[in-house]
Amino acid sequence: MSIHDDLITIEVDGLPLKGRKGDMLIEVTDQAGINIPRFCYHRKLSIAANCRMCLVEVARAPKPLPACSTPISEGMKVQTRSPKALAAQRATMEFLLINHPLDCPICDQGGECELQDLAMGYGEGVGQYSEVKRVVKDKDIGPLIATDMTRCIHCTRCVRFGEEIAGLKELGVVGRSDHMEIGTYIAKSVTSELSGNVIDLCPVGALTAKPSRYTARPWELVQQAHISTHDAFGSNLYLHTRDGQVMRTVPRDNDLINETWLSDRDRYAYTGLFTEDRLAQPMIKRDGQWHATDWDTALALVAEKIQGIVQQQGAQALGGLISPNSSLEELYLFQKIIRGMGSNNVDHRLRQTDFSADAGDPVMPWFGIDIAQISQLKSVLVIGGSIREDIPLFGHRLRMAALTKRARIHVVYPVKESLTFSAAQWACAPDGGLLDVLIALSRASGVTLPEGLTESAPVDTELCTQILADLKKGANTAIFLGHLAQNDPQYGAIRYLAGRLSKALDVSLGILPQGGNQPGAWLAGAVPHRLAGGQAAVGSGANAQTLLQSPKPAMLLCGIDPDLDTQAGAEALDRLRAAECVVSLVSHLTPSQLEFADILLPIGTAVESAGTWVNGEGRWQPQRGIVRSWAQSRPGWKVLRVLGNLLDLSGFDFMDAAEVRAEVQSQCAQVSLSNESDVLGAVRPATAPSADGWVRIAPVAMYAVDGVIRRAKPLQVTDLANKQRHCLVNPADAAQQNWDEGSVVTITQSGCSTEMTVKFDDSVPQGALLIYVSEASVALPAIGGLVEVSREVVAC
Repeated sequence: MSIHDDLITIEVDGLPLKGRKGDMLIEVTDQAGINIPRFCYHRKLSIAANCRMCLVEVARAPKPLPACSTPISEGMKVQTRSPKALAAQRATMEFLLINHPLDCPICDQGGECELQDLAMGYGEGVGQYSEVKRVVKDKDIGPLIATDMTRCIHCTRCVRFGEEIAGLKELGVVGRSDHMEIGTYIAKSVTSELSGNVIDLCPVGALTAKPSRYTARPWELVQQAHISTHDAFGSNLYLHTRDGQVMRTVPRDNDLINETWLSDRDRYAYTGLFTEDRLAQPMIKRDGQWHATDWDTALALVAEKIQGIVQQQGAQALGGLISPNSSLEELYLFQKIIRGMGSNNVDHRLRQTDFSADAGDPVMPWFGIDIAQISQLKSVLVIGGSIREDIPLFGHRLRMAALTKRARIHVVYPVKESLTFSAAQWACAPDGGLLDVLIALSRASGVTLPEGLTESAPVDTELCTQILADLKKGANTAIFLGHLAQNDPQYGAIRYLAGRLSKALDVSLGILPQGGNQPGAWLAGAVPHRLAGGQAAVGSGANAQTLLQSPKPAMLLCGIDPDLDTQAGAEALDRLRAAECVVSLVSHLTPSQLEFADILLPIGTAVESAGTWVNGEGRWQPQRGIVRSWAQSRPGWKVLRVLGNLLDLSGFDFMDAAEVRAEVQSQCAQVSLSNESDVLGAVRPATAPSADGWVRIAPVAMYAVDGVIRRAKPLQVTDLANKQRHCLVNPADAAQQNWDEGSVVTITQSGCSTEMTVKFDDSVPQGALLIYVSEASVALPAIGGLVEVSREVVAC
């Protein structure tokens, strides 16, 4: 059957239009550029037809019909601007304004309010009603969303978003008629990781952003296109700026990536950009004292120190660590400096613990499929990934697959998550369990296992049966490796078996990259064994783990806080202090930087510098600087370019970031993407806890992934951030230990100790402690493993 067989011809305002069977009238007119007023309709939500603002005249219909819920039919004739249609629209507007407060001058939505705009065209100067307007008590729904519910016009967009997109029925409708209100069924916060989207959906000022409340008027703001740099989705967004300051963030529509949504982490990250601890000018440590200096002096000293150490001790005396959130240009120039000095000691894999399978590393870890295809999957296996926290909009795409394609989704993770869609969750052992499951799945699917590779503990046969039955169903099937799998001590074996399993089942294999630009870091050559474009490096180099355990005499750091961004945790500080010279390029100053660094160079954040970020599907997204650099800070790529020239290295004569990007692109022209690996790597036996010990599960806290997010105060006071600062324990274990919720215990791991407050959580498996990697656990290594609770202190 031809694709044209489903087309229907209608007439709107005298113009012939075509649409498909089942299309609603408003969808066809929107495509044709014919505007019909609306409040409740949104193209990503179900149709409610409760505002009645889109009433239009349809031939042979006894009364005006809502365009949003009226399906088109062959020969339909519609008038959107006839006297009958306009009268209906004006009557609806008058009804909506009966109880609406006249507070536009102080409303944050004023100037970009849909009700305000439509009232100009369809409202009357004087209403027929003179009764007292009703007042609705505001609700406190958390630190991110401000409420002024008297303004609510009951479009129910926020309610439908919670049910259909976020998957959490947190907002609902209570009451009827003039007693109808929108609120939470039980007084509580709205906790969805996508909650901020209700702000964009609200057509009036009932729901606004609490962090930016009363700080600016919309007409004062300049809208600038940018992207998220905090996870590998690369969500498109707009930054709204005023006088060189970022005032708020809103989503930018791109159906191929983030559709029209934005995670709370991306939406409120801007609040951590320009904090009081920004590094304002270069600083040099002399005789243990810090002194502010100028750029020429600081960079000349850096070049002198690096050249001196390399000349005296050889090229291997230089090492470099860089954040996977850095731009492609910064990553490329950074590794180019290290390699230009004759060293391969450069890495961005700050949280990885297993490097034994480096020879089988992909050119670039990626999703394995395009982002838009994730919503079309029919069977999915996620291994070692937190669906809602690793990359929130990846979780949203999986939810859409579950709802629209009835996808069978399996999640193998040591902790049972509170998911927003139906999925089979399989709790694996906290230590070694991810590899055990893959061994069992591989054996059951007929994969020949390497000699000696066996499970350390029995695996549920029902798990293997159900997972394999769904993965074998055919096309649109994928396996994904999450962040906990990538940071597992046996990651090499996990990736090897995942690749063998995906090949045996003929399904795609995806890796959820860590950081906002980890794919770009690989393409730029910011690893010891690979050059830009995936070419093999000549000679060997130290990886991140080695550089953190035994820093080189000269260490160059870019965009990282070693105690918070690496698997070494606070132990990295003591080791870095022993280095002869540590140069740190950072945007924010921390007490730890003052302890271990010798030279501090202030660089701009992602919104202050031009750069390119490569997302998890391999999409290159170049951006320009949005605001001026803070104080004397400079774009990181410019600092590295000047440093390269001062070190007398060739190939640093770039005029702008576009030239750097072009050079990297030329080296990536022949790149072919695949996540499969033929290298097994080392396999260690799982370690069982002692009688007095526990196994720690150590995912990275959702709002502690990088320095900017850690400084975003609105995110840090959310319920989730507060929960993840605790030591989470199963209530049954707590009862056995006579712990009360709120008890303070001392956790000891690898000789490091810290005190944490206990919080009960049924999702934590017995015998394990869920201690997130965050500032609350900074004294501990940022990895899972055996821990002991050596003593208990009664909480005050």
